[in-house]
Amino acid sequence: MKATKIIGTGSYIPEKIVKNEDFLNNEFYEDYGKKMDRDNVEIIRKFYEITGIKERRYVTDDLKNSDIAAIAAQRAIENAGISPEDIDLIIVGHNYGDIASGDRHTDEVPSIASRVKDKLGIKKPWAIGFDLLYGCPGWIQSMITADLYMKGGMAKKALVIGSETLSRISDPHDRDSMIYADGAGATVLSNEEADEPEGILSYLSRTDTDGQTYYLWNGKSFNENFEGDNFFIKMKGRKVYEYAITNVPALIKKLLDENNMDIDQISKILIHQANEKMDIAIGQRLFKLYGKKMPPDIMPITINWLGNSSVATIPTMLDLIMRGKMPGHEINRGDYIIFASIGAGMNINAILYKH
Repeated sequence: MKATKIIGTGSYIPEKIVKNEDFLNNEFYEDYGKKMDRDNVEIIRKFYEITGIKERRYVTDDLKNSDIAAIAAQRAIENAGISPEDIDLIIVGHNYGDIASGDRHTDEVPSIASRVKDKLGIKKPWAIGFDLLYGCPGWIQSMITADLYMKGGMAKKALVIGSETLSRISDPHDRDSMIYADGAGATVLSNEEADEPEGILSYLSRTDTDGQTYYLWNGKSFNENFEGDNFFIKMKGRKVYEYAITNVPALIKKLLDENNMDIDQISKILIHQANEKMDIAIGQRLFKLYGKKMPPDIMPITINWLGNSSVATIPTMLDLIMRGKMPGHEINRGDYIIFASIGAGMNINAILYKH
């Protein structure tokens, strides 16, 4: 039988570290024109209690999204031990294209995938590339799309990337700006012969638009006197939290049920790093559906030092684990893994993977 397997991983973690205390001089607003009446020490303390974020990473001024995507891709290709010319398909999950430092104009033509192919020096015209916009679950949806291409006989090797520079689209007057971060993660997939089911086994996706469509949106700064390019990412944090803890556990259980599997068979759950408190609540609710308690090491956490880098969070986490850079976490031959995410749309998806 054929199996779509991950044969290489790579990531780019920006060098610039931004700590919570770096936001002490920001002027925060609760909503449009409504300044927060608490001091920033209290705002940041409460922010940390809810999100678990101590610091995050931002790209330096000389880099754009396509640059860090290409770096992660090159590392994944090297890790896979193949030539860039072996790639038949490039899919990049992102949301805002290339944004230059000091400029919030999104640049999405040509596609980020085409730019990455160019930066990698791939000459083969039959290596097609395209972008996929699906909110933070974009890397997982790109993996699903690549699997469909490969199982349809349209590609043997695929490069799947999640890359974003949210620091350039976050409102400095919105406390949610402290959540967002930059980064890139990449995987190389190979369609190979297998004696038993392995690799990407199954997946589920859903999109809810009945009142949930605009839990995340693009809007103006909360500071009505803001001058400059007034275009930022906005979020109804509480609504996203409630939606996530209600729907993500149910989707993961449905995926396992459809594959006649129990939660005890899962070795790791790699979930989008949006909010540590939310992720833990999702995990606890998932295990509660089985009448069990969540094991302490099943859900790796990176948000406390990497922040929320959107589509990059899960492939970055996977790369760190595979390279032995997350103490206490490893993925071994035969392990069953869940990749799961939630984001703008509202969109949810999950993949069941056997390593």
